[in-house]
Amino acid sequence: MDGLLIDSEDIYTEVTNIILHKYGKPSLPWSIKAQLQGRPGPEATAIFSAWAQLPLSPSEYVARQSVLMRELFPSCKPLPGVHTLLHTLAKTASSHHPVHLALATSSHRANYDLKTSHLGDLFSMFPLSQRVLGDDARIPKGKGKPAPDIYLLALETINSRIRGEGREREVTLEECLVFEDSVPGVEAGRRAGMRVVWCPHPELLKEYKGRKKEVLAGLTGAYREEKVQEKMEEAGAEARVKGRAPGELEDGWGQLLETLEDFPYENYKITV
Repeated sequence: MDGLLIDSEDIYTEVTNIILHKYGKPSLPWSIKAQLQGRPGPEATAIFSAWAQLPLSPSEYVARQSVLMRELFPSCKPLPGVHTLLHTLAKTASSHHPVHLALATSSHRANYDLKTSHLGDLFSMFPLSQRVLGDDARIPKGKGKPAPDIYLLALETINSRIRGEGREREVTLEECLVFEDSVPGVEAGRRAGMRVVWCPHPELLKEYKGRKKEVLAGLTGAYREEKVQEKMEEAGAEARVKGRAPGELEDGWGQLLETLEDFPYENYKITV
């Protein structure tokens, strides 16, 4: 959501720099920003605090951050192409080839409301039961992006509705298309066994110059789980089918789009 559907990532940067400059620190570089994007708040705060070395405890930093976010988040705007893309996909609901939409964001409820309450038309495209937020109790502790859990849960919200209606078959992992702007988010989607569209901030794309193929395969190495890592080499493709291992370089399951404007539906076999 952040930096993909709405311009909240730029607001996060503005808020962070206000606090950094107050203590004589330099602006947040993209080398650090890239590590924060897409992650749950507590994890992002820990990474930031280790780098910034501010004379503030994590809780004090979050408190100051929250004041500024309450002021600035209500000014969030949709990014180019988003409104058309979501409305076009939502209109397929009554067709013979419906696209089911779900939202999977690391934003917790309070911040989500600040960012989206004035954008009701846009976010109404996501059914309430198919919105998964970062503080959703169904996501195990420590299993936010880049772990795949949030996307697997988002798919389950779709399939739960399909089962209840009883009119069509459930959606498979292979049929899912994840939209992401963050590198940990791309990795989460790939580890979920889903196809991914990466639409990054221009500065993030510069930060990963020469590593695009690695990012699209989910091979940036952000997610570590010892037992899974040990089994990955042994299980290979089997682990990938189960949605626990990343993809392979140039396997076609990850694509880069620099904008969501003029989205190429036909490339993804989406009938609109």
